[in-house]
Amino acid sequence: MEKIGEQVTNFLAEKEKKISKEFDNKGFIVRDIQDTNSLQKIRKIFVNSIKKNLKLNKLYESDDDLLNYTHKNISSKNLNIFRLKIINDVNNKKELRELYYKVSKPLLDIILGNELSMQLRVNLSIQLPQDRSSLLPVHSDVWSGDSPFETVVWLPLVNCSKTKSMFILPPSKYEKIKKIFMQKKSFSSEQIFKKIKKDLIWINIKYGQVLLFNQCLPHGNTINNEKESRWSLNCRFKSVFTPYSDKKIGEFFEPITLRKVSELAIKYSLPKIK
Repeated sequence: MEKIGEQVTNFLAEKEKKISKEFDNKGFIVRDIQDTNSLQKIRKIFVNSIKKNLKLNKLYESDDDLLNYTHKNISSKNLNIFRLKIINDVNNKKELRELYYKVSKPLLDIILGNELSMQLRVNLSIQLPQDRSSLLPVHSDVWSGDSPFETVVWLPLVNCSKTKSMFILPPSKYEKIKKIFMQKKSFSSEQIFKKIKKDLIWINIKYGQVLLFNQCLPHGNTINNEKESRWSLNCRFKSVFTPYSDKKIGEFFEPITLRKVSELAIKYSLPKIK
Protein backbone atom coordinates (compact mmCIF):
# COMPACT_ATOMS: atom_id res chain seq x y z
CA MET A 1 0.00 0.00 0.00
CA GLU A 2 1.21 3.52 -0.72
CA LYS A 3 2.29 5.40 2.39
CA ILE A 4 1.72 9.04 3.28
CA GLY A 5 4.90 11.10 3.41
CA GLU A 6 7.02 10.73 6.51
CA GLN A 7 6.95 14.49 7.18
CA VAL A 8 3.27 14.56 8.23
CA THR A 9 2.91 16.12 11.70
CA ASN A 10 1.95 13.49 14.26
CA PHE A 11 1.11 14.37 17.86
CA LEU A 12 -0.06 10.87 18.81
CA ALA A 13 1.24 9.38 22.06
CA GLU A 14 4.01 6.79 21.75
CA LYS A 15 1.60 3.91 22.50
CA GLU A 16 -0.75 5.16 19.78
CA LYS A 17 2.12 5.49 17.30
CA LYS A 18 3.25 1.95 18.05
CA ILE A 19 -0.22 0.47 17.48
CA SER A 20 -0.73 2.57 14.34
CA LYS A 21 2.62 1.40 12.94
CA GLU A 22 1.73 -2.23 13.60
CA PHE A 23 -1.60 -1.79 11.79
CA ASP A 24 0.21 -0.09 8.90
CA ASN A 25 2.91 -2.76 8.59
CA LYS A 26 0.75 -5.87 9.08
CA GLY A 27 -2.60 -4.67 7.75
CA PHE A 28 -4.32 -5.83 10.92
CA ILE A 29 -4.06 -5.78 14.68
CA VAL A 30 -5.20 -8.28 17.33
CA ARG A 31 -5.55 -7.37 21.00
CA ASP A 32 -7.05 -8.82 24.17
CA ILE A 33 -10.45 -7.33 24.95
CA GLN A 34 -10.45 -5.15 28.06
CA ASP A 35 -14.22 -5.05 28.51
CA THR A 36 -14.75 -8.77 29.07
CA ASN A 37 -18.19 -8.17 30.60
CA SER A 38 -19.50 -6.76 27.30
CA LEU A 39 -17.90 -9.64 25.40
CA GLN A 40 -19.60 -12.23 27.60
CA LYS A 41 -22.95 -10.50 27.08
CA ILE A 42 -22.43 -10.62 23.29
CA ARG A 43 -21.69 -14.33 23.30
CA LYS A 44 -24.64 -15.04 25.58
CA ILE A 45 -26.97 -13.28 23.11
CA PHE A 46 -25.78 -15.65 20.39
CA VAL A 47 -25.82 -18.77 22.56
CA ASN A 48 -29.42 -18.09 23.60
CA SER A 49 -30.42 -17.57 19.98
CA ILE A 50 -28.73 -20.81 18.92
CA LYS A 51 -30.53 -22.82 21.58
CA LYS A 52 -33.85 -21.26 20.60
CA ASN A 53 -33.46 -21.76 16.84
CA LEU A 54 -32.03 -25.28 17.03
CA LYS A 55 -34.48 -26.36 19.74
CA LEU A 56 -31.69 -28.27 21.45
CA ASN A 57 -32.57 -30.86 24.05
CA LYS A 58 -28.96 -31.88 24.64
CA LEU A 59 -27.11 -30.01 27.36
CA TYR A 60 -23.58 -28.92 26.54
CA GLU A 61 -20.92 -28.65 29.21
CA SER A 62 -19.89 -25.22 27.96
CA ASP A 63 -20.74 -22.52 25.45
CA ASP A 64 -17.42 -23.36 23.77
CA ASP A 65 -18.67 -26.87 22.99
CA LEU A 66 -22.03 -25.61 21.75
CA LEU A 67 -20.33 -23.24 19.29
CA ASN A 68 -17.36 -25.39 18.25
CA TYR A 69 -19.55 -28.41 17.53
CA THR A 70 -22.42 -26.70 15.75
CA HIS A 71 -21.87 -29.09 12.85
CA LYS A 72 -23.21 -31.92 15.00
CA ASN A 73 -26.59 -30.16 15.15
CA ILE A 74 -27.05 -28.72 11.67
CA SER A 75 -26.12 -29.63 8.10
CA SER A 76 -24.53 -27.35 5.53
CA LYS A 77 -27.75 -27.62 3.53
CA ASN A 78 -29.68 -25.77 6.25
CA LEU A 79 -26.84 -23.56 7.42
CA ASN A 80 -27.65 -20.34 5.58
CA ILE A 81 -31.30 -20.29 6.66
CA PHE A 82 -30.17 -20.94 10.22
CA ARG A 83 -27.51 -18.20 9.98
CA LEU A 84 -30.05 -15.65 8.72
CA LYS A 85 -32.41 -16.52 11.56
CA ILE A 86 -29.62 -15.92 14.07
CA ILE A 87 -28.63 -12.62 12.41
CA ASN A 88 -32.20 -11.32 12.46
CA ASP A 89 -32.71 -12.51 16.01
CA VAL A 90 -29.57 -10.97 17.55
CA ASN A 91 -29.88 -7.70 15.65
CA ASN A 92 -33.23 -7.18 17.30
CA LYS A 93 -31.34 -6.89 20.58
CA LYS A 94 -30.88 -3.13 20.97
CA GLU A 95 -27.82 -3.54 23.18
CA LEU A 96 -25.82 -5.66 20.71
CA ARG A 97 -24.26 -2.85 18.69
CA GLU A 98 -23.31 -0.82 21.76
CA LEU A 99 -21.69 -3.89 23.34
CA TYR A 100 -19.83 -4.51 20.07
CA TYR A 101 -18.56 -0.92 20.05
CA LYS A 102 -17.44 -1.21 23.67
CA VAL A 103 -15.23 -4.26 23.08
CA SER A 104 -13.49 -2.56 20.14
CA LYS A 105 -13.42 1.05 21.40
CA PRO A 106 -9.79 1.16 22.69
CA LEU A 107 -8.45 0.19 19.26
CA LEU A 108 -11.00 2.20 17.28
CA ASP A 109 -10.05 5.36 19.19
CA ILE A 110 -6.45 4.94 18.02
CA ILE A 111 -6.86 3.47 14.54
CA LEU A 112 -9.98 5.33 13.41
CA GLY A 113 -10.91 8.20 15.74
CA ASN A 114 -13.64 9.06 18.21
CA GLU A 115 -16.43 10.48 16.00
CA LEU A 116 -17.65 7.31 14.41
CA SER A 117 -20.34 5.86 12.21
CA MET A 118 -21.20 2.19 12.71
CA GLN A 119 -22.84 -0.35 10.46
CA LEU A 120 -26.53 -0.72 11.26
CA ARG A 121 -26.33 -4.51 11.61
CA VAL A 122 -23.71 -6.89 12.97
CA ASN A 123 -22.85 -9.66 10.51
CA LEU A 124 -22.28 -13.31 11.32
CA SER A 125 -20.12 -15.95 9.65
CA ILE A 126 -20.46 -19.65 10.46
CA GLN A 127 -18.09 -22.15 8.86
CA LEU A 128 -18.72 -25.82 9.47
CA PRO A 129 -15.82 -28.24 8.88
CA GLN A 130 -15.47 -29.16 5.20
CA ASP A 131 -18.43 -26.96 4.24
CA ARG A 132 -18.12 -25.42 0.76
CA SER A 133 -21.25 -23.27 1.04
CA SER A 134 -19.76 -20.57 3.29
CA LEU A 135 -16.63 -19.60 1.38
CA LEU A 136 -15.53 -16.00 0.95
CA PRO A 137 -13.11 -15.92 -2.01
CA VAL A 138 -10.15 -13.56 -1.96
CA HIS A 139 -11.36 -9.98 -2.37
CA SER A 140 -10.87 -6.42 -1.22
CA ASP A 141 -13.99 -4.67 0.05
CA VAL A 142 -13.18 -1.46 -1.84
CA TRP A 143 -13.24 -3.41 -5.11
CA SER A 144 -17.00 -3.81 -4.66
CA GLY A 145 -17.96 -0.33 -3.52
CA ASP A 146 -16.87 0.06 0.10
CA SER A 147 -15.09 3.20 1.20
CA PRO A 148 -11.33 2.96 1.91
CA PHE A 149 -12.06 5.07 5.01
CA GLU A 150 -13.76 2.09 6.69
CA THR A 151 -12.25 -0.53 8.95
CA VAL A 152 -13.68 -3.91 9.89
CA VAL A 153 -13.92 -5.12 13.48
CA TRP A 154 -13.81 -8.93 13.43
CA LEU A 155 -14.86 -10.68 16.64
CA PRO A 156 -14.52 -14.46 17.12
CA LEU A 157 -16.90 -16.31 19.42
CA VAL A 158 -14.51 -19.29 19.44
CA ASN A 159 -10.76 -19.73 19.06
CA CYS A 160 -9.82 -19.40 15.38
CA SER A 161 -6.62 -20.49 13.67
CA LYS A 162 -5.42 -21.93 10.37
CA THR A 163 -8.33 -22.62 8.00
CA LYS A 164 -10.82 -22.03 10.80
CA SER A 165 -9.83 -18.36 10.61
CA MET A 166 -9.40 -15.80 7.80
CA PHE A 167 -6.42 -14.82 5.67
CA ILE A 168 -5.09 -11.42 4.61
CA LEU A 169 -2.42 -10.26 2.19
CA PRO A 170 0.14 -8.11 4.05
CA PRO A 171 0.79 -4.57 2.73
CA SER A 172 4.36 -5.51 1.78
CA LYS A 173 2.97 -7.91 -0.84
CA TYR A 174 0.30 -5.60 -2.26
CA GLU A 175 2.39 -4.85 -5.36
CA LYS A 176 1.65 -8.40 -6.51
CA ILE A 177 -2.04 -7.56 -6.79
CA LYS A 178 -1.28 -4.42 -8.80
CA LYS A 179 0.82 -6.44 -11.23
CA ILE A 180 -1.93 -9.07 -11.61
CA PHE A 181 -4.51 -6.39 -12.42
CA MET A 182 -2.19 -4.71 -14.93
CA GLN A 183 -2.03 -7.86 -17.05
CA LYS A 184 -4.21 -7.75 -20.14
CA LYS A 185 -6.54 -10.56 -19.10
CA SER A 186 -9.04 -11.21 -16.33
CA PHE A 187 -8.48 -13.63 -13.49
CA SER A 188 -10.99 -15.46 -11.31
CA SER A 189 -10.84 -15.18 -7.53
CA GLU A 190 -9.42 -18.71 -7.41
CA GLN A 191 -6.67 -17.81 -9.88
CA ILE A 192 -5.76 -14.69 -7.89
CA PHE A 193 -5.72 -16.78 -4.69
CA LYS A 194 -3.27 -19.27 -6.20
CA LYS A 195 -0.95 -16.46 -7.32
CA ILE A 196 -0.74 -14.91 -3.84
CA LYS A 197 -1.36 -18.00 -1.66
CA LYS A 198 2.21 -18.30 -0.36
CA ASP A 199 2.20 -14.65 0.75
CA LEU A 200 -1.05 -14.78 2.73
CA ILE A 201 -1.15 -14.55 6.52
CA TRP A 202 -3.60 -16.75 8.40
CA ILE A 203 -4.69 -14.82 11.48
CA ASN A 204 -4.58 -16.69 14.78
CA ILE A 205 -7.07 -15.19 17.21
CA LYS A 206 -8.69 -16.51 20.37
CA TYR A 207 -12.08 -15.92 21.92
CA GLY A 208 -11.42 -12.94 24.19
CA GLN A 209 -9.52 -11.06 21.50
CA VAL A 210 -10.63 -8.61 18.81
CA LEU A 211 -9.27 -8.02 15.33
CA LEU A 212 -9.24 -4.80 13.29
CA PHE A 213 -8.06 -5.14 9.70
CA ASN A 214 -7.51 -2.98 6.65
CA GLN A 215 -10.32 -4.03 4.32
CA CYS A 216 -8.52 -2.45 1.35
CA LEU A 217 -6.16 -5.44 1.47
CA PRO A 218 -7.18 -8.73 -0.20
CA HIS A 219 -8.61 -11.17 2.35
CA GLY A 220 -11.06 -14.04 2.65
CA ASN A 221 -11.30 -17.65 3.79
CA THR A 222 -11.13 -21.18 2.40
CA ILE A 223 -12.68 -24.51 3.34
CA ASN A 224 -12.51 -25.07 7.08
CA ASN A 225 -10.28 -28.13 7.31
CA GLU A 226 -10.21 -28.12 11.10
CA LYS A 227 -12.42 -30.29 13.31
CA GLU A 228 -14.43 -27.43 14.83
CA SER A 229 -16.97 -24.93 13.55
CA ARG A 230 -16.11 -21.25 13.27
CA TRP A 231 -18.33 -18.50 14.63
CA SER A 232 -17.16 -14.96 13.94
CA LEU A 233 -18.83 -11.57 13.80
CA ASN A 234 -17.90 -8.57 11.70
CA CYS A 235 -18.99 -4.97 11.62
CA ARG A 236 -17.77 -1.84 9.82
CA PHE A 237 -16.84 1.47 11.38
CA LYS A 238 -15.70 4.75 9.83
CA SER A 239 -15.14 8.34 10.85
CA VAL A 240 -18.37 10.30 10.45
CA PHE A 241 -16.93 13.06 8.26
CA THR A 242 -14.95 10.91 5.82
CA PRO A 243 -16.19 10.17 2.27
CA TYR A 244 -18.91 7.54 1.86
CA SER A 245 -18.99 5.22 -1.13
CA ASP A 246 -21.91 2.93 -2.09
CA LYS A 247 -22.86 2.35 1.55
CA LYS A 248 -24.36 5.63 2.73
CA ILE A 249 -24.97 7.17 6.11
CA GLY A 250 -28.57 6.55 7.16
CA GLU A 251 -28.85 3.55 4.83
CA PHE A 252 -25.93 1.40 5.97
CA PHE A 253 -24.14 3.50 8.61
CA GLU A 254 -25.34 5.44 11.63
CA PRO A 255 -23.36 8.02 13.67
CA ILE A 256 -22.77 6.66 17.18
CA THR A 257 -20.26 9.00 18.85
CA LEU A 258 -20.92 12.45 17.40
CA ARG A 259 -19.36 15.16 19.60
CA LYS A 260 -21.19 18.25 20.76
CA VAL A 261 -19.27 20.76 18.61
CA SER A 262 -20.06 18.69 15.53
CA GLU A 263 -23.74 18.49 16.49
CA LEU A 264 -23.88 22.26 16.93
CA ALA A 265 -21.98 22.90 13.70
CA ILE A 266 -24.38 20.71 11.70
CA LYS A 267 -27.34 22.68 13.06
CA TYR A 268 -25.69 26.09 12.69
CA SER A 269 -26.71 28.58 10.04
CA LEU A 270 -25.32 32.06 9.48
CA PRO A 271 -27.68 34.93 10.34
CA LYS A 272 -29.31 36.40 7.24
CA ILE A 273 -28.51 40.01 6.39
CA LYS A 274 -31.47 42.01 5.10
